[in-house]
Amino acid sequence: MSNKVKIAIDAMGGENSPKKIIEGIDISLKLNQDNFFYLYGKKDILEKEISNKESIRQYCEVINSENVILDDESPLSGAKKSKDTSMWRAIDSLKEKKTDICLSAGNTGALLIISKLLLKTISGISKPALAALWPNQKNMNVVLDLGANIECNEKNLIDFACMGSALFKSLFENEVPNTALLNVGLEEYKGNEVLKKTYNILKESKIKNFNFQGYIEGNHIMDGDVDVIVTDGFTGNVALKTAEGTANFITKNLKNSLNKLSMAFSYFSLKKFKSKLDPRKYNGAIFIGLQSPVVKSHGATDSVGFAHSINVCNRIVKAKLIEKIESNLITVDHR
Repeated sequence: MSNKVKIAIDAMGGENSPKKIIEGIDISLKLNQDNFFYLYGKKDILEKEISNKESIRQYCEVINSENVILDDESPLSGAKKSKDTSMWRAIDSLKEKKTDICLSAGNTGALLIISKLLLKTISGISKPALAALWPNQKNMNVVLDLGANIECNEKNLIDFACMGSALFKSLFENEVPNTALLNVGLEEYKGNEVLKKTYNILKESKIKNFNFQGYIEGNHIMDGDVDVIVTDGFTGNVALKTAEGTANFITKNLKNSLNKLSMAFSYFSLKKFKSKLDPRKYNGAIFIGLQSPVVKSHGATDSVGFAHSINVCNRIVKAKLIEKIESNLITVDHR
């Protein structure tokens, strides 16, 4: 088992868990048997679900955790709840070096607080960010921060640029990604003071690991000309939720707008288009900046979406993301 990626899973977090967790593992194993799963949660419930998918048993170990952090609990209340929660124990397994990466579909705020309590940040990083993949016309973007930090200073945004670029290179082996700051315009004089200061520092810095492209506006995120898009958590989360809502609106209403005849001619094109917009394919955001990787699956995703987040975990570990981030951070002078 030493050659497998060891994934700690908070098996009780998120909607329809642990059923979707077990089904997601089953789906992922049909494509890749290179993972081993440590499932933290109520043992009797987990064993019952696994009994319906006996083929996955040899790839799993169940660790009993009687307490669960509820999805609607306040982050602070959830973090204080108990050290025997499935979320706490899954993250703690990283600290104890039992596992390589942690995955949870549970309470986002509690996941961040517990991760910061148990896991140290990478040297030089003051705030971890939530980073995820975002589809564009050419391939994928990495976008961060998507909600971990509502307010950021220029050092935080510069760190995000370095970490996001390292993540992109780890996942796509792109030598020099194009990186930009999300703003309300392209001109240097636009934006708040933090953005302007960040722009000037990045513009003047001799950056080796990414090409700084200046600003990007929200309507060009999906053009594919920029690989890494950097913003604060407030703006990033609003942009993400807006994009998800728009994608759902389009896919739900497109069929209703086409008559039966046009549907017959456009079925395969429509199916391909809908597949590209499917948010489940991009499920799995990483708290980037910690010394061990923690991945957040969307709480409302289904088993297919959870399987995609498992694939993200595998790629992050195999690409040695943390090591790449640590080497990438020295390229920009924050002073």
